[in-house]
Order: sequence, then C-alpha cells, then structure tokens
Amino acid sequence: MDLFTMNMENNLKKSAPLANRLRPKTLEDFVGQHHLVGEGKYLNRVIKSDRISSMVFYGPPGVGKTTLAKIIANTTEKRFIQISAVTSNLKELREVLKIAEDNLKFDNMESILFIDEIHRFNKSQQDVLLPFIEKGIIILIGATTENPYFELNKALISRCQILTLKSLESSDMEILLNKAINDEIGFKNYNIEITKEAKEFLFRNSSGDGRNMLNSLEIAVLSTDSIDGKIYIDESVMEDCLQVKNLQYDKNGNEHYDTASAFIKSIRGTDPDAALYYLAKMLEAGEDPKFIARRLVISASEDISNADPMALVIATAAFEAVNIIGLPECRINLAQATTYLASAPKSNAAYLGINEAINDIRNKNIGKIPMYLRDSHTPDYDSSEGKYKYPHDYNNSYVKQRYLPLEFQNKKYYNPTNNGYEKRINQYLDRLKEE
Repeated sequence: MDLFTMNMENNLKKSAPLANRLRPKTLEDFVGQHHLVGEGKYLNRVIKSDRISSMVFYGPPGVGKTTLAKIIANTTEKRFIQISAVTSNLKELREVLKIAEDNLKFDNMESILFIDEIHRFNKSQQDVLLPFIEKGIIILIGATTENPYFELNKALISRCQILTLKSLESSDMEILLNKAINDEIGFKNYNIEITKEAKEFLFRNSSGDGRNMLNSLEIAVLSTDSIDGKIYIDESVMEDCLQVKNLQYDKNGNEHYDTASAFIKSIRGTDPDAALYYLAKMLEAGEDPKFIARRLVISASEDISNADPMALVIATAAFEAVNIIGLPECRINLAQATTYLASAPKSNAAYLGINEAINDIRNKNIGKIPMYLRDSHTPDYDSSEGKYKYPHDYNNSYVKQRYLPLEFQNKKYYNPTNNGYEKRINQYLDRLKEE
C-alpha cells in the first residue's frame, strides 16, 4: 500500500458513515441472523471450516448481506472479487471471470465472486456464470433484496444455496446502538444520553434495517448541540433526525404480514375502500410493489376465479405494469387492479376443488386412467373398455363418458357458485347433463 492509499484509508476511518466504520470483520462480531450464523448453524459451520459453496443471500436492506460476504473474504483462504450488478456489464463480468480462471490456472487459488444486487443481472449475464460455477472456477455469493425464485434463472438457483436473512430484531438493534455509542470508532468520545423512548422510536421506525438505524443515530448525534458537555437525545430529536420516517410497518416482525393479510381479506370481503387503505399503507411503508402485485394475482384465482374470469387478466396485467413502469406511477395500476378485484363477484370453487383433488391424490388409491383416454401407442393399450368418443362429433360438442378413474367416477371437485359468470357456467353444465 502506498502513502496516498494509506492516507485515504486513514481519512475514511474518520469520515466514513458510522454504519461502514462499525461493519464487523469477524463472525463473532456479527449481529443478527442467529438462524444462520449461530453456533452450529449452517453459515457458522461453512465459514469456520472454509467449505464455502455457491450461495445467494436474500433479505431486506441493512441486515448484513454484504457484511457476511466480507467476513467470508476475511476468513477464507480464497481470492475475493466483488462487483455490483448495478454498475457492471457483460464485458466486465467476462473480464472478472477470466481473472478467476487465471487465479486457479496459474496460482492454484480458488476465487469467491461476490455480486451485489445480483437480481439486476439479466438472463444472459446470469447464464454466463453457470459454466464457471459448474466447473468450480468460482464460488458465487450473490446478494439480493428481491425473491430469487422470481428474479434468478432456475439453472442458477439450482447451483446455489438460497439463504434467507431476516429483518433485525429490537434486541439486535440494541446491540448495534450500544456498540455505536461505546466503541472508539463510534461515539465513545461523545457524552451521549439517549432516552428509552428515543431508542424504541428509532428501532420501530428503522424497520429492521441496521444501516438505516445507524445512519439516523449518526445524524442525531452530530446535529444535536452539547449542553453542559452532554448530548441529550429524546424522542422528538430522533423523530426530526430520521432520514425517512417509516411507518410502523414491521413492528415486532408482524405488521408486514398483518397488513398484507388485511389487504387480501378486504378484497375477499368486497370492500374496495379498505383494500385501497391497506394498499396505501403498504406502498407508503416501502413495500415491494411486486409483492403486492403477486398477492393480487393469487387473489384473482383464489377468491374470484370464474365468477369474473377477467380478474386474473387484470391482476396479471397489473403485475406486468409494475415491472414496466415501477414506482411511483405503478401505484395507479395497483389501485385499478385492487378496486376491480375488490368489487368483483367472488368464488373460491376452483381453490376448494384443486385442494380436494390434491388431498385425494396424496391420501387415496389414485386408480387407473380409463384405457380409452390413454395414448393409443402405450404398449399395454387394451381396447376392451371401449373407444374414445370424440366430443366434437356430438351435439354441443358434448358426449357423456367416464373421464375419472373408476374409483373416483362419482367424485365432484368443481362446484360453481351462482355468483357472476359462474352462474352461467352452472347453467351450461346443468343443460348438458339434462340433454
């Protein structure tokens, strides 16, 4: 390291944001994610044994994804290469992979490639990684705030462990705050008094985001005048210093799920006003609009279904609009889909039907497909059960014949309601049976 680089490093130690200065270097100093890094847990074992395999860290901002990757870099005997999918293109990715290949070829040294925001890579960029992972040229560690099962290629997912990181608990926040106040690289040289109410307000409104919490604390400390040698921080000071005044959305880890549940139940209960209220609450709290759109697509089939077949079309279109437009404008698309679904006639007949059919498949003798419905090229095909009747050869393109296995011949899974379009379905099916 030259003198200029050393000077820069020393300056950064003093001027870097508090969250960066406090970033832990070892697993013992890491806060949160006990289900992954606790004694005997998966990450604890693989890091200590240096048996790192390709993995993707999935979780909200500020919970330790990048920090864990850097801890691995500090403890592993492998080369560590870091890039961001936000700023890197395919050309740069190929260059980095070539470096990793040369490390293994000439220095007999494996490389860990850490890709932040990996969901930003398109399909082609993700595909480029596959042979290098497959051959063991790189160990991939990806970090993403988006659900990898929706955003990453299936081929890439199959080669990686998906590790879910959770929002930090209040107890984790307390540890971080105490370290910030008492550590030399934090505010040990400041005489700080922070009230219990201010702490609770800070933890509650940081939504489990450790970085957000530390940044807000830093603003509060540095912008509050010292009185008699003491910096006093109460709830009003902390409220003024929050970078973003988040709604109480993730309090105790339940508000996210409670609000989403109330949103769907309001749609199911045909209350468009309540549905819009909970939609607004989720959007203002910073909820991922894709999460909301996915819930709408599910509700369209679970709660409305064939009572209004257009519900699924509109919900799916809203999901596509969210992808194309993004916030803030996509709130309008979500509002349109929400009010349409909430105002539509309801039916859960398809939902109940598939659940009952799956239950029978899992728990009963599934029987045999009628021979005349099977592929006629099947080696054991037997025509003694009769010939398949082609419905289009008959009036109304309908002819009565058994389609279910003999053991289920009288089973009825789909029971349309008399709501909306399903009333017409009911009438049509009844008319066919009568004729």
